[in-house]
Amino acid sequence: MDQGKGDKSGANAMWGGRFAAGPSAIMEAINASIGYDRRLARQDIEGSRAHATMLGDTGILGSKDVEAIREGLLTVLSEIEGGEFEFSAALEDIHMNVEARLRALIGEAGGRLHTGRSRNDQVALDVRMFVRDQCDAADQALEALIRALLAQAEAGADWVMPGFTHLQVAQPVTWGHHMMAYVEMFARDRDRFADARRRMNLSPLGAAALAGTSFPIDRHATAAALGFDGPMHNSLDAVADRDFALEYLSAATICALHLSRLSEELVLWSTAQFRFVAMPDAWSTGSSIMPQKRNPDAAELIRAKIGRIMGASVALTTVMKGLPLTYGKDMQEDKEPIFDASDSLMLSLAAMTGMVAEMSANPESLRAAAATGFSTATDLADWLVRELGLPFREAHHVTGSLVAKAEAKGGDLPDLTLEEMQSVHQGITAGVFDVLGVENSVASRTSYGGTAPSEVRRQIARWREVLG
Repeated sequence: MDQGKGDKSGANAMWGGRFAAGPSAIMEAINASIGYDRRLARQDIEGSRAHATMLGDTGILGSKDVEAIREGLLTVLSEIEGGEFEFSAALEDIHMNVEARLRALIGEAGGRLHTGRSRNDQVALDVRMFVRDQCDAADQALEALIRALLAQAEAGADWVMPGFTHLQVAQPVTWGHHMMAYVEMFARDRDRFADARRRMNLSPLGAAALAGTSFPIDRHATAAALGFDGPMHNSLDAVADRDFALEYLSAATICALHLSRLSEELVLWSTAQFRFVAMPDAWSTGSSIMPQKRNPDAAELIRAKIGRIMGASVALTTVMKGLPLTYGKDMQEDKEPIFDASDSLMLSLAAMTGMVAEMSANPESLRAAAATGFSTATDLADWLVRELGLPFREAHHVTGSLVAKAEAKGGDLPDLTLEEMQSVHQGITAGVFDVLGVENSVASRTSYGGTAPSEVRRQIARWREVLG
């Protein structure tokens, strides 16, 4: 008996009991992509309808066939979206599944749809359109997150909090300024997705298997119909290129990195040791054994998602790194990383937007933390330079001595008396105390992009104008 016809006794024992048949069943399992590329159904059918229209406009197909194909494809899409479509692994992929169903619906005309194209340019088109859609989706999600951050910044433009380096208190900043730092980060992410989208917006359709086609097709027409700026200029590159996917995954990785950094801060800030923010119930979970716990699980899961997204980028880079032109079956492995990364990114952006919009900052805890750790030491050094004319290095040394004196006393710089300060440098006057308060410190940082509330509000206004 043919081992590929279901004889269990013929199956290779090393393959175990998973497969009832022999090599043909395993080949079908490794070869088929319909289990995941069915997600490309909308893009596949949209591309096919544009292709059919072009075949009619150029006289390659008759109008009757074109109309039957276009209407039949809408029926197939309706069946897929309605959950009525029966996918077949034997037909390998979404392209063959759609075409087989189309032929069953409209007969011989369905077989003419593939004129002037190949599955190579067809899948290149479908994946490119999917990634383009994901760039648009990411852009919209990032705008929502940026607006949530702007609302937080506006509410807390005056709230003083510690700024950190090395996770040690460095200088006082404002809550609004900190929120605006993430606005800048996520705005760059929007730029990266937009830039990648611009570069990928050329159509591979009509490149056929690799060399183009002898049919008098109009690639500019299909490109325009599908929203592309034009056709790709080299048929070999059109079917071989996955740079667009790598660029998307790179932008997604950097965006996930920013989400992870913000998540880490939310995890820290919501602890009893910080008490900077209270996370809403909707974005927290409890403990099965410790009733007092309020775990920031959403932030922790977002923090972890970069592993999946970066992993997808590495996976596809590895797939593509050694491939000669043009198409190899290896490239079938492009879809699952793209799907997983895009799902992870969109879920993370939505969750972060919800957390940022609903979290409550604690201005009292922020201010109390800002006033610790000698956070105004730099302000003191600047005052010594500005008022006494000391070289900055000398001012730095004097300030360090005053910090040591305050530390030995068990207090902070504002706790030192004028006499104690003058014991380190006689020129210090009572005016020094004007710069030692954290509010005075942040108010003085009026350089462009600084933490002064007036400057924070200026940046908020600028971004609101940009967003419209």
